[in-house]
Amino acid sequence: MQFKLGLIINPVAGLGGSVALKGSDGSDTAAKAMALGAEPKANARTALALEQLKENQANIHIYTVNGEMGERLAKEMGFETHVAYQSASPTTPEDTEAAAKALLAEGVDMILFAGGDGTARNICAAVDDSIPVLGVPAGCKIHSGVYAITPKAAGRVVDMLVKGELVTLGEADVMDIDEDAFRQGTVKAKRYGEMQVPSELRYVQSVKNGGKESDELVLADIAAYVISEMEDDEQYIMGSGSTVAAVMEELGLENTLLGVDLICDHELIGQDMIAADLLAAAEKMPTKLVITLIGGQGHIFGRGNQQLSPALIRKIGKENIMVIATKTKLQALNGRPLIADTGDEALDKELSGYIKVITGYNDHVMYAVGHEELN
Repeated sequence: MQFKLGLIINPVAGLGGSVALKGSDGSDTAAKAMALGAEPKANARTALALEQLKENQANIHIYTVNGEMGERLAKEMGFETHVAYQSASPTTPEDTEAAAKALLAEGVDMILFAGGDGTARNICAAVDDSIPVLGVPAGCKIHSGVYAITPKAAGRVVDMLVKGELVTLGEADVMDIDEDAFRQGTVKAKRYGEMQVPSELRYVQSVKNGGKESDELVLADIAAYVISEMEDDEQYIMGSGSTVAAVMEELGLENTLLGVDLICDHELIGQDMIAADLLAAAEKMPTKLVITLIGGQGHIFGRGNQQLSPALIRKIGKENIMVIATKTKLQALNGRPLIADTGDEALDKELSGYIKVITGYNDHVMYAVGHEELN
């Protein structure tokens, strides 16, 4: 008996990330991102998920959308494919919602979709909690609990279902934020509903923890230590998030809370920078990277910091990455590893293993960075 898999890809998901547009929502954002040199990656990330299904390909029939919303990739990978919905060109959020309804009408067993929180909202508006869904993380904003932790993890969960393994289903919140406010440095998250997802905790992420760290003294200690370690002949890329913002505040520098800045000799030399400019800067002088993790999820790369491209991370080197976090934030992971989801599988593997995390003044812990080969 064939497994009827619905597939929807938002082809412009994540386009705004690498060029510091803080998302891809809005009628002209995708065009702006492409003009700035952004490259579509949603299909490539979906391919990583579908690759996990190749062994059981004969037992899967994919129902999808024409062109870049699923048909091209499914056929290229050799899946039996049926187009259930014809989208417009360029595609719109309305296409995503209409496509999900069309897949429901086809009686699919579950819907696999690629995108960000905006895409999850569109899917939720169409299917609510009527059938299981699972997201392939491909957007800039991944606050919702309906996404797998990585594309390959999404494929593994679907593979478990295809094989008939017992997979618990549960309800997960669909969250999204106001991108206009987000671009101004303000996070306004809102719950838009819930959908039914496979509850495989190794593979499906938690809803992102919001809010700033409450322990200001610990953050001040972390900031003071990072600053004491800064060398005059090096530049520092400062990642997004409130923990890194504490370092910038201690330096007395303006900070892009949801973007990436560049400092040298305790001075701000680049603000809200895009991937290409960061790589060009790193080519000119020794560079270190200061980042934190997303609370509740554990991602250090691939969520809200797509400006940190694989090429840049390789140029900087793992030994020059300074991860900072409070112990409270680490403990909230309940032993789950940190996650590097750079979009480059080989790099993710290189980044795996134990990494030093700065948790206070001259206070460190060793913490695991996981890799796709999860048990």
